[in-house]
Amino acid sequence: MALLRKINQVLLFLLIVTLCVILYKKVHKGTVPKNDADDESETPEELEEEIPVVICAAAGRMGATMAAINSIYSNTDANILFYVVGLRNTLTRIRKWIEHSKLREINFKIVEFNPMVLKGKIRPDSSRPELLQPKVIYLDDDVIVQGDIQELYDTTLALGHAAAFSDDCDLPSAQDINRLVGLQNTYMGYLDYRKKAIKDLGISPSTCSFNPGVIVANMTEWKHQRITKQLEKWMQKNVEENLYSSSLGGGVATSPMLIVFHGKYSTINPLWHIRHLGWNPDARYSEHFLQEAKLLHWNGRHKPWDFPSVHNDLWESWFVPDPAGIFKLNHHS
Repeated sequence: MALLRKINQVLLFLLIVTLCVILYKKVHKGTVPKNDADDESETPEELEEEIPVVICAAAGRMGATMAAINSIYSNTDANILFYVVGLRNTLTRIRKWIEHSKLREINFKIVEFNPMVLKGKIRPDSSRPELLQPKVIYLDDDVIVQGDIQELYDTTLALGHAAAFSDDCDLPSAQDINRLVGLQNTYMGYLDYRKKAIKDLGISPSTCSFNPGVIVANMTEWKHQRITKQLEKWMQKNVEENLYSSSLGGGVATSPMLIVFHGKYSTINPLWHIRHLGWNPDARYSEHFLQEAKLLHWNGRHKPWDFPSVHNDLWESWFVPDPAGIFKLNHHS
């Protein structure tokens, strides 16, 4: 059980480490989604551009994954291919949930994650020209997309940048929430500056952090810069030296990203990552602001399918009931 909790905590890392090569090879190279088997008559020129969206389906949070997928699929006309990542014992349930619900029309691939790739990388106490630069979108499972995912996919990445993230200092309204609930939005909240390895990086502790719950990645640059190897290195160093703060929920997954991408990432439109909705059940955004948001993220402990939580009505409108009846909403104490 303890291992599974750690797996859930760093699914972002697991995803990036295990899938970047798979996606690099397969994206835009003629893969046939599940529901496209009958479209062999179309030539490559006639095929609509495919947007790969990668999302994890942890056993205890599968309802979140399905709600996120539903919100993405329902708000775009783009050709989305969902890569749904899960452990071996969850794969059948993932497929059943999709194929026996309103999601049955989506194009998807289920990817098994082998947790052994984590061995030695997490602490036991603590994831056209454009065709030559394939992109992938990664989303945490506790998000709802209210805009057209095509817009996020069209995010411009600067030359030499392997990824785009949302700065934690980018929205006045987010800053209001930060002050209200005492959130950290600098590197100081994620790295232990008492450790020599961190000091030697030369990164100011007041540098604004970013949130890797939404990523637009350039897979060509990712592979060229060996980003996965760099992330693995900093995961292993944390096991050996305990370099990261444990006070933040994203410390294990976010900290290596902050190091590897320091000064080398592009930014996402702030409205495409409105976050901290799960940080404090007493902190709320204005309804007008939420309506303007393109993507909502309930990062933090208070998830919208549980109690207590805020703005859970927005999340529940996209909820897809579990055909197996296992995942249930809990909005009462």
